[in-house]
Amino acid sequence: MGYVHVENLVKQYGDGESAVRAVKGIDLQIRAGEMVAIMGESGSGKSTLLSMMGALNTPTSGKYIVDQIDVYALGQDERADFRRNFLGFVFQSFHLVPYLTVAENVMLPLVTARRNGKNKRTVAEEALARVGLEGKGKRLPNQISGGEQERAAIARAIVNKPPILLADEPTGNLDTRTSEEVMALLQGLNADGMTIIMVTHNPVNAQFAHRLIRLKDGNILE
Repeated sequence: MGYVHVENLVKQYGDGESAVRAVKGIDLQIRAGEMVAIMGESGSGKSTLLSMMGALNTPTSGKYIVDQIDVYALGQDERADFRRNFLGFVFQSFHLVPYLTVAENVMLPLVTARRNGKNKRTVAEEALARVGLEGKGKRLPNQISGGEQERAAIARAIVNKPPILLADEPTGNLDTRTSEEVMALLQGLNADGMTIIMVTHNPVNAQFAHRLIRLKDGNILE
């Protein structure tokens, strides 16, 4: 699981002379288990592309297919199920809820899962252990470091064991040493079979990927 096929994907904002094409007919295939870095200057379309691959931003035209599922042919409820079952999201801003414990933050994707509370906590603790935060589940986000907050965000992203992880500038707020630790963690998840698609400005981060995709003005540079 985790094979991605993007076919002539277009995203246009506005109409007529004021129309802006953020993504201009991208074709892309990502193998299951591959780790891909997407780079480009601000305004190149990389975040727009990632949001469409996250089933969050409906394309103007084209197809986005994951494991033979035509994602944008799905209804809204089915698409929400797809996101929950297939995708994990990691962002530059950790988006941890400050008044919930670390473990409770990690449990958020499990809210609609058919598990009892004890089982959900066990699954969350397992995810925390996987990212090196064993024993820190009872702390609040402001009681752990920035690097640990990013690890907690990754634990939340993988708690449902999705086949694909989408990461948007996952080390943007971290120092060099902590960034390397987070990238090594992502590399480890990839080694375990997870497909990882990462937007980054950092060429050091890109070196962790199997393949680099460069965007410019909404197109892939060949």
